[in-house]
Amino acid sequence: MRWENLREDTADETAQQTLFEAPPLPERGTGRAGLRAPGPGPVESGGDGSPVAVEIRARSILNKVPGEDPMFRWTLNPYRGCAHACVYCFARRTHEYLDLDSGRDFDTRIMVKVNAGELLRAELASPGWAGEPVAMGTNTDPYQRAEGHYRLMPQIIGALRDAANPFSLLTKGRLVLRDLDLIEEASRVTDVGLAVSVGSVDEAVWRSVEPGTPSPRARLDVVRRFAERGLSCSVLMAPILPGLTDSAEQIEETVAAIAEAGAARLTPIVLHLRPGAREWYRSWLQREHAHLVPLYRELYGRGSYAPKAYSDAVVAAVHEAAARHGLNGPAAHRPRGGDRRVATEPPASGSPQRPVQQLSLGF
Repeated sequence: MRWENLREDTADETAQQTLFEAPPLPERGTGRAGLRAPGPGPVESGGDGSPVAVEIRARSILNKVPGEDPMFRWTLNPYRGCAHACVYCFARRTHEYLDLDSGRDFDTRIMVKVNAGELLRAELASPGWAGEPVAMGTNTDPYQRAEGHYRLMPQIIGALRDAANPFSLLTKGRLVLRDLDLIEEASRVTDVGLAVSVGSVDEAVWRSVEPGTPSPRARLDVVRRFAERGLSCSVLMAPILPGLTDSAEQIEETVAAIAEAGAARLTPIVLHLRPGAREWYRSWLQREHAHLVPLYRELYGRGSYAPKAYSDAVVAAVHEAAARHGLNGPAAHRPRGGDRRVATEPPASGSPQRPVQQLSLGF
């Protein structure tokens, strides 16, 4: 595989030290968050499916987003693959670049960039770095379970804070509260955007579609805890799932819970299904909600995005509910408890609602 030479357990020690002068070992948690080491042999697709953490030494950590007008220019992802195992995750196809599959492998073969913190400090100190905002959580969640052991995010946030470099965080992980003090320190010296993803508060849907994540109510408690510290936190109401979380009653319940948690803003996004995620989601839908397959064939039979008329209707319903609950108005931009330099717009999700045409993949 193209990345095997980057593995920490097989890399040449001398080559590593030419990049950095004998860096100290970072503090790590006592548990392994349900992940085991893969052993010295090649990491292969499939197998027994038990989760493994593959430690690698990345060559770079700041990723420039291609395109003339991207939603964000620079991203940072300390992990590839995600144990949250969200069946709809648009990032699934990226695992195919590692010669792994976008289904079970994406959930269980987690690449850990163990040198992320030291590498970031070096890149932020480069004369060519212009101090542009860095978005995290745009591909895989930086606060997935592996972070409980590897503790890469305190190093990353510390580096961004010390450089006074603006950044944004999007997460489904409650583990972000561990770093609340660091985030608050960073907010005093630079702009920090905070957002939590909660598509619905329906617990039955959550257990099936996002099996590795904290519950929606636990995620909203993250929003509440940030608000109590005077840190403005937005909610990305995403994805809204056709036939599962898009009813007027469900939208009202979810928006009410988001407002009660003290969210600064709410941004709704309807499910989109790119290749990689599309096939995995279809298999899950056929298994768990076969009666909805005709609806999805109608909505997604010709592309990754639902028809504009449907999406516009759902987004309008969310905006109407948000207005009733006092969200997204002028007062919602003010953080509670003090003046922090925290951006109130949520970080970009990496999932712009723009039409994309593709060949039908079975819906």
